[in-house]
Amino acid sequence: MLTKRIIPCLDVKDGKTVKGVNFLNLRDAGDPVELGALYSAQGADELVFLDITATLDKRKTVVELVKRVASQINIPFTIGGGISSIEDVSACLNAGADKVSVNSAAVKDPSLIDRLSREFGNQCIVVAIDTRYTPEGHRVHTHGGSKPTSIDTIEWAKEIVNRGAGEILLTSMDHDGTKAGFANDLTSAISDLVNVPVIASGGAGNMQHFVDVFEKGKADAALAASIFHFREIGIPELKQYLKEHSIVVR
Repeated sequence: MLTKRIIPCLDVKDGKTVKGVNFLNLRDAGDPVELGALYSAQGADELVFLDITATLDKRKTVVELVKRVASQINIPFTIGGGISSIEDVSACLNAGADKVSVNSAAVKDPSLIDRLSREFGNQCIVVAIDTRYTPEGHRVHTHGGSKPTSIDTIEWAKEIVNRGAGEILLTSMDHDGTKAGFANDLTSAISDLVNVPVIASGGAGNMQHFVDVFEKGKADAALAASIFHFREIGIPELKQYLKEHSIVVR
């Protein structure tokens, strides 16, 4: 059985870690490199750094951040935000990132996923899906969640895996920052459909929510931000809780 992973996420804006609710009302949560080093020491399995305004501001993800993180942290980490070309991915991987996350650029040009997977291997290509429930069903959103599309979330998940995504980072915008639990039904539906790991994101508020997303949501990894940033849950305590509930963690 594959072990389940706990992944703190650091949303970065102007060099600071920020956290909001439903992608809005951001507040400062500290220096991303310092936080990342803390989580690494506490036993996090991986980290995700997302420059949440890179696409909106038409900026490229800052390679300097990747270098700083790589110099301080000894666990795998993913970088995302504004990545839209082979050159962007190459720069991030060469600077020390283990994986890259693409979102808006892949929606705009799905063939980007094919090209990145061929060039670098699918093991380092994460495709992020920001999704919100609409009257038409779950729909993909881009540009930091600010732009809705007509793309069905489940159909998109199938397509990106067929094109070479090695992992899906699934964020429910409806659950994000609410601390009311993950979107387990949607996570489970996608996990059943694809043969790559699914990282569930959005909604973690207590330790039972992690048990639920692994058992009911069938997620391979669970990502959270504010509960770690604001010291509401400790990673060692969370891993002990999961073990007590018969969930295999690293």
